[in-house]
Amino acid sequence: MSVLSYDIVIVGSGPGGQKAAIQGAKGGRRVAIIERDRNPGGACVYRGTIPSKTLLEAAQTIMRLKRHAAVFDFKLREDLEIATLIQRLDSVTSSHNLSIREQLNHNNIDLFHGRARLENQSTVIVQHVDGSEEVLHTNTIVLATGSRPRTPQGIPVDHENILDSDSILSMLYLPESMTVLGSGVIACEYASIFSLLGVEVTLIDRADRPLAFLDRELTDIFMDSFKRYGGTFLGNESIASVSWDGVSEVTTRLDSGEEIRSQKMLVALGRLANVEGLQLDQANVTCGSRGHVLVNEDYQSSTPNIYAVGDLIGPPALASCSMEQGRRAICHALDIDPGHAFNLVPIGIYAVPEIASVGLNEQEAINLHGKICVGRARLDETARGQISGLDEGLLKLIADADGHKLLGVQIIGDNATDLIHVGEVALLNHNHVSFFLENVLNFPTMSEAYRVAALNLLNQRLHKLEMA
Repeated sequence: MSVLSYDIVIVGSGPGGQKAAIQGAKGGRRVAIIERDRNPGGACVYRGTIPSKTLLEAAQTIMRLKRHAAVFDFKLREDLEIATLIQRLDSVTSSHNLSIREQLNHNNIDLFHGRARLENQSTVIVQHVDGSEEVLHTNTIVLATGSRPRTPQGIPVDHENILDSDSILSMLYLPESMTVLGSGVIACEYASIFSLLGVEVTLIDRADRPLAFLDRELTDIFMDSFKRYGGTFLGNESIASVSWDGVSEVTTRLDSGEEIRSQKMLVALGRLANVEGLQLDQANVTCGSRGHVLVNEDYQSSTPNIYAVGDLIGPPALASCSMEQGRRAICHALDIDPGHAFNLVPIGIYAVPEIASVGLNEQEAINLHGKICVGRARLDETARGQISGLDEGLLKLIADADGHKLLGVQIIGDNATDLIHVGEVALLNHNHVSFFLENVLNFPTMSEAYRVAALNLLNQRLHKLEMA
């Protein structure tokens, strides 16, 4: 058994682990990453973010073709294979894998393939596939092992007929029908994508509406779109049982007595932190009631030289946040100034249509400030929206009662996840709503919606003055 010494050992090579490792190497430290999968990158690359967004790209292309039905006589083949829709996935993941490896090599970061466990607060054991082990001694440990789909008791996930978010894209063909359990981000992304692709989708959850944490006006638009493409949402429902008939159907029985039958099922009822096998107790690392590693504002666990980032520590569980958490954890460990704290986190939901949010939504602003003003712009009424043939979409500017101070931005529609960053920068710079009126935006672009929404707020202010 070989014994090696490093300044920093990272467990997990997803977005958080990568950025932590690179920050450590840039700080002049000797760094090692341990990854249990064959290739670095984590679930984000191979089972999560990139595969689902590759499928979304195909769905959006189909949607654009349908908007131009007068020009394109478009119809999906009945025997269409999933692989055809994500045929670029292998090249995308291969390129991403190569890029990650080049970054690690360029920064002289050692990559170990195997499972990690803590022996104590400064020793990590790597168990390789062949059973051999290596011992890594270190001053600083960063845990970035991510999460996995939660399988509720009584739901027989077999990854063939009843699937989770890791196995959903392993289907060979598009099914005729699908039941989706859950109404969170992953559930709604896949439900809306498959619905657009012509699958009869039934979305079931205990909540009264999907994506309940979002601005209600946005979720109403999302639901209208989902229903327009043939989707069904059953809210305020509890699952009594789920079974596969052994031939061709999954049967979902609800406590209300209703039965739903479909060819496939996606179970998207949350995720669990990957802490099993790490032997956290050996290093006195504490987890909370939901199984997440407990950390302070610097991402230190209960053992000060052991940090944790990403899905392992719970919400918001976004790849973008994980990256920044990993960087900041190492900055703290090396006593490097990480810059201003990031309290403003944009949310991007890659559904059809896309949804994005930053700052306060309408209800949150009302709860916090009482009276507020809301400026609205319909994306389908902008020049670019009309050129693109949009039939939906909304951008909302949430402002204080005077309509001056920007409190939040909410968007649903094409390119919402890109468009939101304009609002994010305005919020970070403490710009007033007039910012969108006093600066030039390219025309025609979707960004025009910011000016339209700002003009809507200005008109409300002028109306109040006339009424005073």
